[in-house]
Amino acid sequence: MLKAKNTALVLIDVQQKLFEHIHDQQRLLASLVRVVKGAQLLELPIIWCEQMPEKLGPTIEPLAECLGDDEPITKTTFCCCGARKFEQALLHSGAKSILLAGIETHVCVYQTAACLADDAYDVQVLADCTSSRTAENHEIGLGRIQTSGATLTSVEMAMLELLQDAASPLFKDMLRLIKSP
Repeated sequence: MLKAKNTALVLIDVQQKLFEHIHDQQRLLASLVRVVKGAQLLELPIIWCEQMPEKLGPTIEPLAECLGDDEPITKTTFCCCGARKFEQALLHSGAKSILLAGIETHVCVYQTAACLADDAYDVQVLADCTSSRTAENHEIGLGRIQTSGATLTSVEMAMLELLQDAASPLFKDMLRLIKSP
């Protein structure tokens, strides 16, 4: 089970030039905004990566706005674990469980999930917060993620698992957030 005290959210490569070609963009964007706001409500560390932003552009504006003044970690490797600053941020967060979100499911999300699972992290990929250029590659990526030792979850499932109790003072805000369109 996820625990807020040792879980971090990792956002992978939700950048303009990639996002333009992603399958089911509007659903993905709504889910990403929802999970970022939920993580912020729960005060989870958020680690945010961009793949070669000089070529693929910055993180899409609606998501970057939610992230505020945080700075993304720039990488060239498909797997986030190949970036030294990512490894440092992950260690600094103290997280043992990782929620993964981003694009593309079958490349950077899959490779990061597999690497983190190999490193003994509890990796949960937010299936509704990932996508690829094609629905087929998204589905293949989700399948490979599951065989890599990571598990699949959803925004609603993860946020309520992290919250743990309907008596929490955060419950009403979280419920409004996960039910928002």
